[in-house]
Amino acid sequence: MGHLFRPLVADLLSLPMPTIAAVTGHAAAAGFMLAICHDYVEMRADRGFIYMSEIDVGIPFAPYTMALLRSKIPYRKVFREIVLEGKKIGATEAVAKGIIDRAHGSAKEALEAAVRRAEELAARNWIGEIYCSIRKGSLPEICSALGFPPETDEDRVKLLFLSNSKSKI
Repeated sequence: MGHLFRPLVADLLSLPMPTIAAVTGHAAAAGFMLAICHDYVEMRADRGFIYMSEIDVGIPFAPYTMALLRSKIPYRKVFREIVLEGKKIGATEAVAKGIIDRAHGSAKEALEAAVRRAEELAARNWIGEIYCSIRKGSLPEICSALGFPPETDEDRVKLLFLSNSKSKI
């Protein structure tokens, strides 16, 4: 499955706009990875959990998967709980551990919050290519694991010129 999922991860990280996941139930294995590929994660707190089942079902992690998890899980102890212990984590605990952004009372509330956040971010009118450049620069390990070329000074100069001539997202 890992080789089939990798292009989706690369595509999400390459989008020229902020991305927001609304997790309305369980997010296990690929579902968990899909959620944390986004810039923001809103999750319902009344039901569901995030969980990497690989340790429990005996599936090794692909290198890009480990890079994504290391890039998005801010604390080593939490990383260990998820990867080596297969801990199931509810939304409220996931917020406290820095894995997701906010927990909401229901699926509907999580979805509404995701839409609100998307509208707020879209109103910022950022230049998409610059947003994408900054995102990739903030996630060097996963970008390297996915085979993205490092951004060069020439690339950054092109973005500067783009910012003066292109419409924003």
